[in-house]
Amino acid sequence: MTRTDFKKTLDSYRAKAGQFRVVEVPPMTYLMIDGHGDPNSSQEFADALQALYPVAYKLKFASKLDLDRDYVVTPLEGLWWSTNMETFTVARDKSRWDWTAMLMVPDWITGEMYDAAFAKVAAKNPPAALERVRLETLEEGRCVQTLHVGSFDDEAEVLERMHHEFIPESGHAMTGKHHEIYFSDFRKTEPAKQRTVLRQPVAVIA
Repeated sequence: MTRTDFKKTLDSYRAKAGQFRVVEVPPMTYLMIDGHGDPNSSQEFADALQALYPVAYKLKFASKLDLDRDYVVTPLEGLWWSTNMETFTVARDKSRWDWTAMLMVPDWITGEMYDAAFAKVAAKNPPAALERVRLETLEEGRCVQTLHVGSFDDEAEVLERMHHEFIPESGHAMTGKHHEIYFSDFRKTEPAKQRTVLRQPVAVIA
């Protein structure tokens, strides 16, 4: 049985440090959970991760056993937004951020498979935030993205150039929510070596 690693097969997971790239992101389905506040100090964010991963692994095992299709559980992703988007590039006031924590699941995962996986997780010592998990398709379309290597707190300069230089100069305007893909486990990786895809949905300026 081959095991699919979407980090290696999907173009939307490809990015290079120091390079902004326009990419067309297809509709993708995620396990999602919403929250608010600084992820470094928020129990709500920790609870979200504790709820997402058990469901993700139940789906992976079901896919392998029932469909004979194995895959690597995808990296954690996050949508981030605020009533004042300057909090991302100037103040970096994380306490004011809203977020959606996400894990992508393959397009062959059905609603019935999700319901079964959710029920199995709920049956024994369910995570505190399990009832907030949902399965939803995200349609981002055209996006600009790059790879950031280093601490999350050092993203501001990269985002400043993305938002105020590359995007307008390439004839685009920002549309959807700031999106991050965490190729490194930030719980185990030192900040200087963290690898994060920074993505911003855009639209062509008419």
